[in-house]
Amino acid sequence: MTSPPPPNAPAADSGRADSGPSDSGPSVLDRVPGLALAVGIAVVATIVGRFVPLIGAPVTAIVIGLILATLRRPSARFTPGIKTASRFVLQLSVVVLGSQLSLAQIARVGVESLPVMLGTLVICLVAAYLIGRALGIVGDLRTLIGVGTGICGASAIAAVTPVIGAVSIDVAYAISTIFLFNVTAVLLFPVVGHALGMSQHAFGLFAGTAVNDMSSVVATATTYGPAATQFAVVVKLVRTLMIIPIALVLSAWAGRRIAAAEAGADPAPARSRVNVFRLVPWFLIGFVVVAAANSIGLIPTATHVPLSAVSVFLITVALGAIGLSTDLAGFRKAGPRPLILGGALWIVVSLASLGLQFAFGLA
Repeated sequence: MTSPPPPNAPAADSGRADSGPSDSGPSVLDRVPGLALAVGIAVVATIVGRFVPLIGAPVTAIVIGLILATLRRPSARFTPGIKTASRFVLQLSVVVLGSQLSLAQIARVGVESLPVMLGTLVICLVAAYLIGRALGIVGDLRTLIGVGTGICGASAIAAVTPVIGAVSIDVAYAISTIFLFNVTAVLLFPVVGHALGMSQHAFGLFAGTAVNDMSSVVATATTYGPAATQFAVVVKLVRTLMIIPIALVLSAWAGRRIAAAEAGADPAPARSRVNVFRLVPWFLIGFVVVAAANSIGLIPTATHVPLSAVSVFLITVALGAIGLSTDLAGFRKAGPRPLILGGALWIVVSLASLGLQFAFGLA
């Protein structure tokens, strides 16, 4: 169930793969007010996030943005900058995220981890389609909740949002839904791990595949032990790579959907006219290039922590802008069904992670 875009929402075609890394139209000066507002929100959210790490800066930013938008909706002079922050800055954060990955990490995680990571992803996406359809949730909101739960929370939503051109209300609902169950995982998973007698290695794999955002993964695994934390972080980083194939598939699907809508006909005739290279979003290319550079040592190890902080801050800026452009009236109209979908997927992924570990003798 997809709500109509609010007045200040990013344009629905912002996810086209053939769009460049920046908007066209407004000048740099036109963007300054909205960007400054989004950055200000991000700074405050970052400070709050340090005192309340369980919530984190990104979620805090979207809440602040929502509160400000509720108290007083930003005027038109803020719109260009808000759109830039919720679009280009969002894309840039994904590129910087590549600095945390290397091809060698995939090998270190080992073949034993891949069946669980891939299995939980496939099960989650299939469940998102089936359960979402049964609940009457169609379109972008179902997709965002599915990829957010199956891959890596806010980062996956950040990557997919510009690809499919999701409106801000769907992004806000998806992130809020996933955050709720991340907090539940932080509190519940260590208890489950001890009850099942899971090893540090097994629990790290469980946390890395069944919890989404990195802050929540770290919080969950740290409670269990340092070895679990180290393994969970590596699993989580490798799991982030699943953004690439999923976003490419969604990009191709979105391109066909747009072509069919423009032609007013079945998508099949337009399929041959689609330029495959234009289906690859610029920020995903950047993500792969940065990850490859990190693999061969072009990105110094000493910069990993600062770059990780930069990526989180950029996501925080973008989510603050999304909060500012969110229509809470439309948010309420979505009803409880998306929350039910998020809860169902969280349970499915958690059980799938445990089940696959036991099936492969990893628990």
